[in-house]
Amino acid sequence: MVGVCMTVISLVQLVPKNSISSWVDEILAIDALLFLVSALLSYWALRHERQAAKLETVADWLFLIGLSVMSFVSVLVAFDLFLN
Repeated sequence: MVGVCMTVISLVQLVPKNSISSWVDEILAIDALLFLVSALLSYWALRHERQAAKLETVADWLFLIGLSVMSFVSVLVAFDLFLN
């Protein structure tokens, strides 16, 4: 998912500069960090069984938040590209 965020950031750089392109870059960069932290927490949960349930729950929530943010940004980009 980090790779998808980076690809979209690169593609947004190709469209004409406007107010939404700078926001999309910043939001997707933060979103990539959310996916990275989610993956790290999942890995940590595999290694530490005592804390596994709590870590997996936090990792799941971060992943779902990241997916939601990515979906919201994709709708913003789609409407911006097709309405302008």
